[in-house]
Amino acid sequence: MGGPPARERSRNANNSCSRPAKTKTARVESIPETDILPALYRICSLATGPAEHAAVAHDALIAIVEALKAHGGSLLLINPESNRLEFEATLYLDLGRNAPGFEFGQGLPGWSALHGQPLLVGRVEDDNRYRPLRDATRCQMAAPLVVEETVIGVVALDHDREDGFDPKDLSLLIRLASETARVLRRLWLLEQLQGKARQLETLITIGQSLVGKLESQELFDSLTRDACHMLGGRSAALFLHDNARDTVRCVSLHSPAGIAAPTGDHPADACLVAATVRTSRQTEFADIQSPEFRSLADLPADPALHSVLITPLIYENDVLGVLALFSDRVQRFDNDAKRLCAGLANLGAVALENARLYSRVFQSEETLRKNEQLTTLGLLAAEIAHEIRNPLTVLKLLHGGLGLDFAEDDPRRTDMRVISEKLDQLEAIVMRVLQFGKSPSSNLHSRWALVDIVNDTLVLVRLKLAQAKIRLHFETPGVSPIVEGHKGQLQQVLLNLILNSTHAMPEGGTITLAVGTREQSGIPCATLDLSDTGSGIPPAIANRIFDSFLSGRPDGTGLGLAIAKRILLSHRGDIALASTGPEGTTMRITLPLAH
Repeated sequence: MGGPPARERSRNANNSCSRPAKTKTARVESIPETDILPALYRICSLATGPAEHAAVAHDALIAIVEALKAHGGSLLLINPESNRLEFEATLYLDLGRNAPGFEFGQGLPGWSALHGQPLLVGRVEDDNRYRPLRDATRCQMAAPLVVEETVIGVVALDHDREDGFDPKDLSLLIRLASETARVLRRLWLLEQLQGKARQLETLITIGQSLVGKLESQELFDSLTRDACHMLGGRSAALFLHDNARDTVRCVSLHSPAGIAAPTGDHPADACLVAATVRTSRQTEFADIQSPEFRSLADLPADPALHSVLITPLIYENDVLGVLALFSDRVQRFDNDAKRLCAGLANLGAVALENARLYSRVFQSEETLRKNEQLTTLGLLAAEIAHEIRNPLTVLKLLHGGLGLDFAEDDPRRTDMRVISEKLDQLEAIVMRVLQFGKSPSSNLHSRWALVDIVNDTLVLVRLKLAQAKIRLHFETPGVSPIVEGHKGQLQQVLLNLILNSTHAMPEGGTITLAVGTREQSGIPCATLDLSDTGSGIPPAIANRIFDSFLSGRPDGTGLGLAIAKRILLSHRGDIALASTGPEGTTMRITLPLAH
């Protein structure tokens, strides 16, 4: 008995209802084992093609039906959600598009799937387990698709004659079903790997996007939106945890349904996310519409939400907040979803901390600018007081040398006394100003490794440099020079130079720092060269850049380099313009080595 004609096979790719003509000849001998080798090869080769598993299942079924000369066949796979056998491919069966499939144990395919055993029934009308799918079927056999001792489906073949199949045919079907199961598993694994690769690529893209977001609300909204899209949730929410007050606040809710986010600060223990905040671990709940969840303050008011996966945002063992992913059906989140959500939450935690640090850098820069102004005012006051003291001293000497002695009842005697008192008062005010304007006492100076001072300063500006697209190169010697000084003031000098370089490179560039040693005027000194790739200092002001209130920028104060010069001179060091031009500028700091 031959199989259906070739043209009928091609039509059957769409589950055609046509059947091969019935024959009255007797059943031929069992199919030789060598006759299924081409079918095995065809099935094995399907694993290397680009087709989807549905098309592969159909092609494999065609190969099996032709090899075993069956008159009909079906390949059914187990749906893990419904726990039913559902048709993946059929041949010569009268089935509609929405064929129901089989429950476990129902029909011969269902029995084979339930017991994980092959089955051959020579006369189907005598077996009460049989469920007809074609009127002409008189004999049926089924073999489970088994992968790693797990049944994933069943292949069932029909014959129009009683005892049309024999045990040897069943043995051959088992071999073909086994190879089909392996091919389908390979394709599923490939699809899973491709899906994970796409998710990983998406995660990397999201991470790059998140790191660049320095405005907090934009970061929050991006995190919930990306979580919802990447993991296929109905909604996603981000909650921040205030560790000092132990409260939780929803800062973003992405919901296509337009549901409003929970408002206000709530005690952590009164919220759904409390377990995640307390344990720093992912938690999930199968159905938040259950009565025990209705009193929680942080639940979105969306009755379509059911399962939720809550992931902590952790930075240096501190829970900054949690990311909650909601689904619109009751489900258990698999390990892949949990890992993806954890990866996204980790990226979000780093981005959130970066945004906070960046905000602190700007606040520190603003504070530094204010401190510079205050320092300059103090120095200016000291200079004015110093200039006033000289003529004041002359006035006192001249007043004392006049030798005027008026009578007790002469009003001028009182006037002379008042003048003398006011001169003394003015001298005291001048001395207080001079004492206030003095540099910090030497007991604030300590021994420092110059490389450590530079590294600590670079930590403060690394985010600003990254935002300004400025690359940083720090060339360090084998052994760091040791200097003696006030660390805070030296950092102020270096920070001022770096900020000046960033202003000189608005489109980005490179800053290079190099630490070394040299002898200057017979004194061993440490040097620090700071070079940028900016446009250089205008020649008109290059010789006066350390003058107070001189600036090459419209928004500059002209105080930074003047203050830096004073600080270094107070440390018995100096700062100088080493070179400048269209290719960039190099400033050199010199400090004597500590004894």
